[in-house]
Amino acid sequence: MGSRNVVVFEDFFPAMVEKLGAEGFMKELSNGFQLLVDGDKGVITFESLKRNSALLGLKEMSDEEVVCMLREGDLDGDGALNEMEFCTLMLRLSPELMNNSRNLLVEAILNFYARCQICIN
Repeated sequence: MGSRNVVVFEDFFPAMVEKLGAEGFMKELSNGFQLLVDGDKGVITFESLKRNSALLGLKEMSDEEVVCMLREGDLDGDGALNEMEFCTLMLRLSPELMNNSRNLLVEAILNFYARCQICIN
């Protein structure tokens, strides 16, 4: 039998959330977006993802695979990923985070509420 190239995805996101908290994790996702974004357009495009795929350890990605990744996360149909679409896609790719998403939402709301209280007082 011939060998097959298989990408193994290990879900490190739950450990990151545990270590950084919801807000810190979202900042890290934002940093990840900035690594892949097309600086002129402010979104992740086919070209920027293809050019920066080596940063993800995916330098051998075919054009078809890049297009597939963009389609998977492109919620508004513009052919690119804005920051919200990128973060949503990353969360969707983490089964454990999806199972714990309610807890993350509650934590994020409580953090936001606490910051609002500080601003009001």
